[in-house]
Amino acid sequence: MARKQRDVLSIEWVKLELIRTAYATRGGLFSRMDPRAVIVWYLILAIVPWFTHNVTVLAGLFLLGAVSVIAARVGPLVLGLFIIGLGFEIIYLVAASLLFGGNFDTLIALGVLNLKLGAVSMASMAAFVSLDPEKLSDALLAFKAPSLLAFGVSYGYRMLPIMVEEFNTVFDGYRLRMAAPEKHGIFAWRTIVHWVKMAVLSFYPIFLNTAKNVRTTVEALETRGFTYAQEDGRGRQLRLAYLTITTLDIAVLAGTIILIVICFWAGAMWPIYRT
Repeated sequence: MARKQRDVLSIEWVKLELIRTAYATRGGLFSRMDPRAVIVWYLILAIVPWFTHNVTVLAGLFLLGAVSVIAARVGPLVLGLFIIGLGFEIIYLVAASLLFGGNFDTLIALGVLNLKLGAVSMASMAAFVSLDPEKLSDALLAFKAPSLLAFGVSYGYRMLPIMVEEFNTVFDGYRLRMAAPEKHGIFAWRTIVHWVKMAVLSFYPIFLNTAKNVRTTVEALETRGFTYAQEDGRGRQLRLAYLTITTLDIAVLAGTIILIVICFWAGAMWPIYRT
């Protein structure tokens, strides 16, 4: 999806980024791979960090996750949310540890935990940004996941941008119908409360609209024989016929395993553990 205008931080930009993330890819490395290989690649990087407490190994895995994010061409919205979330998590954990009698060792332990979470989170971003809903659903079906689970993941993936669009529409409706506070108050607290109230009220119509949309979609799919097609092995085989493991898939998986082995080798040569 080509960009033809200058990106500006706004609700419209957020909506476009969500649609771009859900329905399209930016042409990164993993978008050219078989979705089954991408999921296997993700599982390797999501599991390995939990088998070690060596800071050298974790730093290497964190660096590998950062390189994967660059290779996958993760968008600025998802990347920004990750950085903000990681930053707030560090602040929260540090404040909680100091408040409940923690010391420097506690902060180091939390740093190790954040290294693990950061490495897994970046692998998640690189993998799932590169898979559109159809590829993700087909990969789950290829791994013999229940058809309803594959459909639910794909459907939920597609519904997110639509829900953001509906939220924006309902929120604008409340802005037109509800009078703004006559005075802003200190630090504009009355305006902030007014906006938070409108945001909370906007969720109720979205829940009802989502329930209605789900029911309409299920009825339309059942009319076309969705359940029968999923239970029939021939339908599943026909749908997954395009999946093929290529040389690129094998090269990426082998390269990732080699890099993980190098990280553990470096950890054995220069080990750093929490004392």
